[in-house]
Amino acid sequence: MKSISTLTMAVFAASPALAHGGVHIHPHGTEVPLLLLGTGLIAVAAVLAYKR
Repeated sequence: MKSISTLTMAVFAASPALAHGGVHIHPHGTEVPLLLLGTGLIAVAAVLAYKR
């Protein structure tokens, strides 16, 4: 499970660099849902860390 979480976070961290280096991997107009998804993932990670 830890490796899946690490991979997921690495993809999220790398996506802005990949999206604006000449290749677009995100459609425009979906910034708000992506922001909410990212914030939700951070909240879930915080809750899991707090429970440990």
